[in-house]
Amino acid sequence: MTDRRIRSPRPVPASDLAQLLLGLETEFEVPAPFDEATLAAAEAAVANLVLPAEDATGIPFFTIDPEGATDLDQAMYLEKTGDGYIVNYAIADVPAFVELGGALDQVARDRGQTYYLPHRKITLHPPLISEDQGSLLPGQIRPAFHWKISLDQQGALGAVELKRVRIKSRAQLDYATAQQQLDGGSKDEQLALLAEIGALRIEQERPRGGASLNLPDQEIEPDGDGYRLVSRVPLPLEDHNAQISLLTGIAAARLMLDSGVGILRTMPQPEEQSLQEFRAQTRLLGQPWDEGISYGQYLHALDVSDPKQLVIMHRAASLFRGADYHVINGQPEAEMIQAALAAPYAHTTAPLRRLVDRFVLLTCHLLTTGESIPDELKSALEQLPALMRESSAAANRVNRASLDLMEAYVLQSRVGEQFHAIILQEQGNGQGKASEGQLQLVDLPVTASFTGTAEPGSLATVKLVHADPQRRRISFEIVAQNS
Repeated sequence: MTDRRIRSPRPVPASDLAQLLLGLETEFEVPAPFDEATLAAAEAAVANLVLPAEDATGIPFFTIDPEGATDLDQAMYLEKTGDGYIVNYAIADVPAFVELGGALDQVARDRGQTYYLPHRKITLHPPLISEDQGSLLPGQIRPAFHWKISLDQQGALGAVELKRVRIKSRAQLDYATAQQQLDGGSKDEQLALLAEIGALRIEQERPRGGASLNLPDQEIEPDGDGYRLVSRVPLPLEDHNAQISLLTGIAAARLMLDSGVGILRTMPQPEEQSLQEFRAQTRLLGQPWDEGISYGQYLHALDVSDPKQLVIMHRAASLFRGADYHVINGQPEAEMIQAALAAPYAHTTAPLRRLVDRFVLLTCHLLTTGESIPDELKSALEQLPALMRESSAAANRVNRASLDLMEAYVLQSRVGEQFHAIILQEQGNGQGKASEGQLQLVDLPVTASFTGTAEPGSLATVKLVHADPQRRRISFEIVAQNS
């Protein structure tokens, strides 16, 4: 391809980046700061809090989250028994602060979830609740839903108990430090049990054909006077911690399905054509998915440190579309599966950050106590699918725009440079117009469009020809196809 010079837009200085980020909030109409009435309602809720009568402060719970986290939804204490394990999982009791049908409830329904932007976090609840009095911070007595989940020696789900209690977390761990301690031979029994139980739960996915994908995170890091893009592969303890959360969501779904009331997180099976296309892509990328191996077994065997296998993981994630929420209303259980997990599942463990979890916790607790589900809660359950769809779509739009902006900002000084890339999708023509190809850079966590000719699954050398933060756009052209 003939080399050509592209006039790059004037580089956007760091001082203007802040304005572009703030502009996203206006453009995508993210929730405004909490008004005085909402902040006052949060203060009143804290002042009027009545802690549960049951005292579980003797259980040495701990939390494990990203470093610096303040909205701590979950705390755990793990036990090994003669015939298996007990998972004690405490989830922040947000309903203790947010009265059903009250002012805080309405604000939360309007927001739906916490928005995470590069420059700040827009919380679902006022910070007094989400990052202070409702958060399971260490050394503080807090109201919580205590899930006591029994597992057998293979990690299979057994008996489940659920109570509202008061707890006191003993320690706040972060993933990186905890993983370093575990890898260094730490004798911490809780970290060892977390790794042991997490590994067993991953094994439990295999016979079901499920696979929980913890894909690398795309992150922005300060770099001198600017920023850089990094791809961070989740640590093993992050995967193991995720399994505890998934276990609780599966237990909650089972409880609600058996009782015929509640709300589940669902996902349909991928279409057969999509599966066949995915199989073809795995062959092109040199890691064929054999017919005799389940989807979950295949994905668990991939090594995401290999760029081509990482592309396969991303393509696998795109197989499963149509995630939604469905209220239980007599449907066949087969219609209520979360297909990627190959099991019924409910969002349960993040009530500080996601609206639906609060209602799942309320429903599950009432079911375990034998109390009837009030009409107000039944009505709320019916409204939740639409509320969650709307908030998820809004959050996804601004998240995508934020990522596009930061990619263009970071790469604007590198226009004209060459990169190695894997071709995801070739240029095509459809409905009378040409479509750009899609590629993923090997050394940077960037997916972008390109012009030129290259086969899907091939490695190519590409040149960055455009990076415009104001338009949130980057593009490449093919220099050479390498394989």
